[in-house]
Amino acid sequence: MNNARPGSEDWHPFRGTLRFPIIFALDAVFTVVSLYTAYFIRFEGRVPPAEASGFLHALPLLVGMRLALNFAFGVHRWSFRMSGFYEALRLASATLSATACFVAVYYFSQRFGPPRSVIALEYFFTTTAMAAFRFSPRLASTWFVDPRRLRRRGSLRTVIVGAGSAGDLLLRDLLRSDEHVYEVVGFVDDDSRKIGMRLGGKPVLGVIDSLPEIVDRFSVSQVLIAIPRLGSEKIQKILQICANLKLQFKIIPVSFAYLNDRIAASMLHDLSPEDLLPRDEEALDTEEIRSLISGRRVLVTGASGSIGGEIARQASAFGLESLTLVDINENDLYFLYRELRERHPDLKVSAEIADIRDSRRMRRLGETYKPGCVFHAAAHKHVPLMEDTPEEAVKNNIFGTWNVAAMADACGAERFILISTDKAVRPSSVMGATKRVAELLMRNLSQSSGTRFTAVRFGNVLGSAGSVVPLFRRQIERGGPVTVTHPECSRYFMTISEAVGLVLLAGLKDYGELCLLDMGAPMRIVDLAANMITMAGLVPDADIKIEFTGLRPGEKLSEELVLEEEESSRLVRNKIFAVESPPPPAELLERLEDLRQAADVCDREAILRALKILVPTFESPQAASRLPLRPDSREAVRFSRTH
Repeated sequence: MNNARPGSEDWHPFRGTLRFPIIFALDAVFTVVSLYTAYFIRFEGRVPPAEASGFLHALPLLVGMRLALNFAFGVHRWSFRMSGFYEALRLASATLSATACFVAVYYFSQRFGPPRSVIALEYFFTTTAMAAFRFSPRLASTWFVDPRRLRRRGSLRTVIVGAGSAGDLLLRDLLRSDEHVYEVVGFVDDDSRKIGMRLGGKPVLGVIDSLPEIVDRFSVSQVLIAIPRLGSEKIQKILQICANLKLQFKIIPVSFAYLNDRIAASMLHDLSPEDLLPRDEEALDTEEIRSLISGRRVLVTGASGSIGGEIARQASAFGLESLTLVDINENDLYFLYRELRERHPDLKVSAEIADIRDSRRMRRLGETYKPGCVFHAAAHKHVPLMEDTPEEAVKNNIFGTWNVAAMADACGAERFILISTDKAVRPSSVMGATKRVAELLMRNLSQSSGTRFTAVRFGNVLGSAGSVVPLFRRQIERGGPVTVTHPECSRYFMTISEAVGLVLLAGLKDYGELCLLDMGAPMRIVDLAANMITMAGLVPDADIKIEFTGLRPGEKLSEELVLEEEESSRLVRNKIFAVESPPPPAELLERLEDLRQAADVCDREAILRALKILVPTFESPQAASRLPLRPDSREAVRFSRTH
């Protein structure tokens, strides 16, 4: 049974298994009636017996040929909603071909067939009947169903600026879709010669300068700008003309503007990262999250970053008592603060410009806001940059974490959640090594604190500020090339919203001190690049080149989520594993003090050596070529075994 309503995209009058038999049966009926009508008109209602006999002999052949040619041209597979000029041309070609074959049979068989006037009339009547049958649903939808639908929804009377190919294409899309409320009354264009012309049945009402008069005459409330590559001065002119008219303005996607040039990279603005993942996004129980976080005082560090900002957005939707945003990036922090204030006017939101490396400042924030939950997302995360400045990675990722964790302990926070990374597993970069030390530090503090500490480890977040997606997008928009480090380089990916939702669950439930998120199968970066190029309407390596640049210092071909000694992980819920990790080394704090002194004086060789002692699995590519990373002292060997 067809439950789609008339005028919708999926609606057509014949649906299901009987669709094609019904269409063929009606085409046969049209042919029979048309041939009989042609005879009737030709002989003025008195068909001689000889001609009547010819009618009966010709009818099966004609019906068979019509149905066969309709099948060959595919006119039985008809879209009643989307039919247009090319479909009409295909229908005319099918009926003309059938008529030609019918005549050819009689000509080559040297038999007398129907009179030529009957053949011509039958062709005209059959083509008209088949066309009327196929196009009438669309005409009925356009003239009756769509206007009624728009009136029910509260339509916006609309003018399209630009009566060119882009405007025509935009109008066709609007006429074929019921997912909007635009009631187009006509066009305006900067070419006065187009006035009076019609596109898609809608008139060109005037030039752009006449917009105020047209808006008043037709009670227009919406203007759609459909002029390719429209310069800023033209847009400013349109806005100036309509400054006092209280109109809503929209402009066509840039993909329309570049349609003729076949450059559709701007389609990337409509891409969803979820479409690029080789896994299904986990559907989270928002009510469960609400029960865990509602009424709490939450503090988020790194709030202006991709992960910290999403934590703030999701948490603020669950009835917090207060939310404190902490970051050193004042500009992005300000915009996030404004956004959350507008979305949740009843929520007490505070924004604090602060450096997590300043222990006194962190302690003061804890005393002021007394957070119950601290989400620590602030970190230096760009691998190549941290290879060049390891002292900054140490100060921020290790001792900044220490300061925030100490603040959570001092103010009596119930929970501290550290955002960690898969790069902390067998790290090949300074960034990964510092995040691994941060995990160890957090676990060490948890042994003497009333605060519950949890580190949540996961891979790359697709579409975040630091991911390859924005880089690929910019490269595609420039026309390429898209740069990939290595053909076999792969990474784990998940979306920001899913990652943060799982972080909230993992951090607020009592799963353990180290949790990792199930990232699914890793994705090859070159496949991601090729997918993005394809979704932009282009051909990889033909329209947009993919170039391999080689792995950068600190990068791996593939990432891991657990160490060998952490293999005893258990699935505690969908997409979340609790990991049984060995305890931190007894001499951790002593070694951290050595690391702090090396970072303070920017002694990079000492920093790398200290990181190697703290994280024996750390293999720095730059250190391997400059200094021995295997400490010779018995103390270092003993420390390694303890770890």
